[in-house]
Amino acid sequence: MKTLRGAIWVALGASLAHGALAQGAPTPAQAQLREIYKQLVEINATDSAGSCTAAAEAMAARLKAGGLPAQDVQVIVPPGGPKKGNLVARYRGAGAKKPVMLLGHLDVVEAKREDWQRDPFRLVEENGYFYARGAADDKAMVAVFIANLIRYRQEGYRPERDLLLVATCDEEIVPSDFSGIVYLLKNHRNLIDAEFALNEGGIGLLDKNGRYLRMSIQAGEKVFQTYQLEVTNPGGHSSLPVKDNAITHLAGGLARLGAHDFPFRLSATTRAYFEQMSRIETGQTAADMKAILREPPDPEAIARLSAFPGNNSTFRTTCVATMLEAGHATNALPQRARATVNCRILPGESVAEVRETLARVLSNDKIRVTPTHEPTLSPPPPLSREILGPVEAVSAQMWPGVPVVPTLLAGATDGRFTINAGIPTYGVSGMFRDPDGGGVHGLNERIRVRSLYEGHEFLYRLVKLYGGGR
Repeated sequence: MKTLRGAIWVALGASLAHGALAQGAPTPAQAQLREIYKQLVEINATDSAGSCTAAAEAMAARLKAGGLPAQDVQVIVPPGGPKKGNLVARYRGAGAKKPVMLLGHLDVVEAKREDWQRDPFRLVEENGYFYARGAADDKAMVAVFIANLIRYRQEGYRPERDLLLVATCDEEIVPSDFSGIVYLLKNHRNLIDAEFALNEGGIGLLDKNGRYLRMSIQAGEKVFQTYQLEVTNPGGHSSLPVKDNAITHLAGGLARLGAHDFPFRLSATTRAYFEQMSRIETGQTAADMKAILREPPDPEAIARLSAFPGNNSTFRTTCVATMLEAGHATNALPQRARATVNCRILPGESVAEVRETLARVLSNDKIRVTPTHEPTLSPPPPLSREILGPVEAVSAQMWPGVPVVPTLLAGATDGRFTINAGIPTYGVSGMFRDPDGGGVHGLNERIRVRSLYEGHEFLYRLVKLYGGGR
């Protein structure tokens, strides 16, 4: 990527006010975003009862009504998956550079109405928050990209390169027979080929009082690998118990796994993360972050930091039991016991070695360990100044003094597929979440109203920097 021209920086800087967006009545651009966001959130896109195709078609209609030519807006539905549609839209530029991909997903995880305080598929604005399934993950980012493409069109913006919106289905299903990004890369690569992609995964962090702590750019994610553990047994009558019990064997192995820590390891991305965070944190935490950067790292500092799951998942591979199934009758010895163990493996670590470690830690040859799918390796993308510089510039203009911190994502996104296809992918949104994560994948998912509008403006400015032109 060529170095961004100074004229763009000067023009942008002259037009931006410092500080976060002022709160008050929504601007016309914010009102337009809210309308798009509400429509998208209220389209159920769960695997069980929803339709990504309905969401894709609704957003395609929005883009065409907003001025994008019909031939540049496509809903692509994979064979055999009528509800698994994907949206691909091209905002045409001068063609001087390869496109930028604006990547997000339309599907959401399941949400049961009886468990939620509010209807998960109705957008509710309450006490400064938007509540709904997908309010943050990931309909906020998709709605922002769509609103901004329409905004660019209304302004007559002409970038140097095309901007590609790619909104996929089944990002939340692992593995999936209808992964939208996998299907598009395999069958429609010409439609979505790009120099790099902007994706979910990079969020800002607020403290408990709503103050800005850090802005993130996600550069790399852990490898998602799930295993089924199984013990089989002839069983028998429960009145005649024996030590050779399938549940007992499995439970003992899982207890050993729960007590095990995989080795500590830092990469370039996670080292940069802890270097930055050691300047933000205070007291013992800051001292411990400095101590793990030394050679050799301080084992006591590692142990203290490991108590916080966010730190632990950043500097080591993790494997955790997530599901259990055993037995067939209350008065019979179990003939089968199964567990699902999900591993998140650090980039660069051998998946085969992790499986061997898993078997060793379980320490019971009666427990059969079988992978449920082939892993998708996820090498971290290069975090060059051409990528990082614009993020830092826009962040400094909107949130002066709030540092931009590189992060490794413990979860999994569509980015692992685009990275492996040769499209460097970075998580960056300009949206800040509360310390508890805002209920993403859980109950009463929420995002601050202010954060949605700030992400809207942040991505509007950032994409213009990457796009160039005027």
